[in-house]
Amino acid sequence: MSFTIFGICAFTYRKVSIMKKAQIFAMYYQRYAILKLVPISLILPSLKDKHLSVMQQKIQIQVPPIIAFNEQLLKEEVKQFLNVKDETLFVKPLRRSIDARNRNIKVNLTLNVFVDEPLVTDEIHFDYKDVSKSKTTCHIVGAGPAGLFAALRCLELNIKPIIIERGKNVKDRRRDLAAINKDHIVNPESNYCFGEGGAGTYSDGKLYTRSSKRGSIEKILNTFVYHGASSEILVDAHPHIGTNKLPQLIENIRETILKFGGEIHFNSKMVDLKIENGAIKEICVEAENGKAEFSIQSLILATGHSARDIYELFDSKKILIEAKPFAMGVRVEHPQELIDSVQYHCNSANEVNEKRDYLPAASYSLVNQIGAYSVYSFCMCPGGIIAPCATGPEQVVTNGWSPSKRNNPYANSGIVIGLTLNDFKPFSKHGELAGLEFQKELEKSAWLAGGKTQTAPAQRLQDFVNGKLSSSLPDCSYVPGLKSVDMMSVLGNLIGKNLQLGFKEFGKKMRNYLTNDALIVGVESRTSTPVRIPRDNQTLQHPHINNLFPCGEGAGYAGGIVSAAMDGERCADKVLELNNKP
Repeated sequence: MSFTIFGICAFTYRKVSIMKKAQIFAMYYQRYAILKLVPISLILPSLKDKHLSVMQQKIQIQVPPIIAFNEQLLKEEVKQFLNVKDETLFVKPLRRSIDARNRNIKVNLTLNVFVDEPLVTDEIHFDYKDVSKSKTTCHIVGAGPAGLFAALRCLELNIKPIIIERGKNVKDRRRDLAAINKDHIVNPESNYCFGEGGAGTYSDGKLYTRSSKRGSIEKILNTFVYHGASSEILVDAHPHIGTNKLPQLIENIRETILKFGGEIHFNSKMVDLKIENGAIKEICVEAENGKAEFSIQSLILATGHSARDIYELFDSKKILIEAKPFAMGVRVEHPQELIDSVQYHCNSANEVNEKRDYLPAASYSLVNQIGAYSVYSFCMCPGGIIAPCATGPEQVVTNGWSPSKRNNPYANSGIVIGLTLNDFKPFSKHGELAGLEFQKELEKSAWLAGGKTQTAPAQRLQDFVNGKLSSSLPDCSYVPGLKSVDMMSVLGNLIGKNLQLGFKEFGKKMRNYLTNDALIVGVESRTSTPVRIPRDNQTLQHPHINNLFPCGEGAGYAGGIVSAAMDGERCADKVLELNNKP
């Protein structure tokens, strides 16, 4: 039997490439003890490939968390897995995900292992060109993920990017965020949504996306690492940077754009555009020192999902836009310890603490169909904070974010219902802006209920489901403060009743989820844009304006940092194609 196995291995070895030789040998070496009696040098004497030798191989293992997150213990586990003892060993994690479906929690790891040879690391490099004298320019309105990555891609394509950003640079934004939280003052041009880095800068930094067909996720993540993010985001199945780390990364991206000849104009708001012969000839920008006009070759419009003035401008100029379905609801907050206990199958607080020594703050994802409507969790923030995200007067808007360590005592998530175009009929007189007007009405309702400040209306979760006004509210991460109200009166029957039913179902799926130790805070209304700016599927140009490229979340083509960044790159590529046309 053993000779047969050895013969098969040797025959297979002669017939395949060097890379396959290493993989086949590792497989047989693990499976059959007989091979472990044979010196490696006799079986693979000529395996000298500098990129992959038998002593460098990719393996997949499943280990307890205490081993997965301890470098030395992991090395010992890999040595045992490979049956090597005294050799020098380096382990490079390639992929990591947590399997917490039962009490015996495991971590799935894909590793690159180096035995008796140095650890090989891949240097990240981008071919950014000096575009200061380039005759090809591209104006980019908005400095969020779509706009910034469009600009970086322009540098690679020898196109000079000129960014027009209504808000302030990332550091100066902080004063305006403090004013919202402490003084309830909303600066309509500088807030959690507007300013350098866009909404993502100060609202979490989640990098998970399912949009793998829209571009290279790996390239986007490598770009973040190149500009200072931890290389851990290349490994984790659900990568996350953290609001505390993102501002410095955004500054570094800005420095790259400026270093290679791009331009960035802060405190500059596009207020008008001039169209001639089916193309934008120039845009009018309102800046601190007055109005200015910019001549346009190509324009990437990446203004984000809260730039209502852009939709209204387009509507007034009869530029084609479309109403789009989106979701609204509330933000729910639980004690993080409760979510950890449920997700990590703990029976006591001590067990939670023990598991949290080597496991991250737990998250969750919930969805349930209630009749024609889907109720689901959105932007779940373990160890996070609920933030005030209004962008103008008479609004209360919530969102969530987590620091990089996700070590705050609360877990929050948007719980929203997917709305359809039919739900906008009461606002039909506003045409394609009907959904936007619905959004405005809900945010104003929350503002009125909270007392016409940034104080948010809130209710204990079980009380909301039971239709009972909360006599008191638990501690909450929302800094501007809360007011106990009947949230049904804020949300209305369509959203409120579906949320009640959804929460009941979530309580069946996740023990202790439906509790008065949790509360809901209103309203979660900026999940995505209520308006789409249409574009051609191939050229990505607006169907009526051939040098306008609607881009990212604000145009309805992305839903998060990574998908917006990929869309920005795609639009930059199409700008090059347009300029290369004869």
